[in-house]
Amino acid sequence: MISANVQPETSTNWTVVISKGQSRNPVKRSLEQALADAASKLDGVAVVVVPHLYDLPKGGESLTTLAEIDSNIIVASWIFPRAAHWVLDRNGVRGQFVAVDDDQDDDEEPSSASARDVDRVADLYPRPDREIHCIDLKNGEDPQRFIELLQQIVLAEQADHSAADRSLPIIGGKLVEVDETTARRWYPVIDFSRCTNCMECVDFCLFGVYGVDQAETILVEQPDNCRKGCPACSRVCPENAIIFPQHKAPAIAGADIGGDEGFKIDLSKLFGAPDGGEDAIATAARERDEQLLLTGRDAVGIDDQLKRRQRDVAQKPKDDLDKLIDSLDALDL
Repeated sequence: MISANVQPETSTNWTVVISKGQSRNPVKRSLEQALADAASKLDGVAVVVVPHLYDLPKGGESLTTLAEIDSNIIVASWIFPRAAHWVLDRNGVRGQFVAVDDDQDDDEEPSSASARDVDRVADLYPRPDREIHCIDLKNGEDPQRFIELLQQIVLAEQADHSAADRSLPIIGGKLVEVDETTARRWYPVIDFSRCTNCMECVDFCLFGVYGVDQAETILVEQPDNCRKGCPACSRVCPENAIIFPQHKAPAIAGADIGGDEGFKIDLSKLFGAPDGGEDAIATAARERDEQLLLTGRDAVGIDDQLKRRQRDVAQKPKDDLDKLIDSLDALDL
């Protein structure tokens, strides 16, 4: 276990949040430890280590601790950066998303979900100005690679003398681990930078997972009502705004592949989603029916609304990935 390295309270412009993996893999634990140790040695940086972000219970010690952070954040986790950001956002830890990658500048804007001029929820309800940089620990096993990324982010900000001076009174030291028991969970996370509040997920899901807030904005109201392993609502979302961070298909798990629905559907097929000749909407309807039957309810199948969505998708012009899929099919691999 990482122990707290208590020091006099200092001005903290950055908090490094390290989200531990679900397994006890010694390689992962070693990487997490090395990253925490290195981050705690950086001036103006506090470190908080928590269990896996996706599994944190509402009202638990980890989320309470994270919610009190008012500095910029660098979160290192074992889920895709976009997923990590919106998991934090749904739990009240909000800011401007910055995906950290060796091949892009840290201040590069995230790719837009679509070129269409439509209102996104995050545009209507802007997040705070503080930065949340997200590092994907799945990208390698060399701790030095991630340590250098941390240093680049922190040193770049320290060079900007106009940066706001923030403090972290809750830490009381530079490195703290929250030792909290968690259980593996399965629930959808909404990417509000893509969501248009169309409510299609509410209409499609029959398990009471989704609801609306006082501003009539979609939210995941009852996350633990979600049926474990079922990603069906993600497949029918027109904007690829619904993420299941633990799904095996990168497109559904939050990989930043762009917002076009056809792009998402084809990548899902490439990376192991159920196929059997079905399109994504037929697959979603089948997955939903399987879960309904398991709970003793009647199957619904493809209703009129889903049929309209199928027609809309089929009428879209093919993009480059569609053409790639066709060429792979022609090779009969």
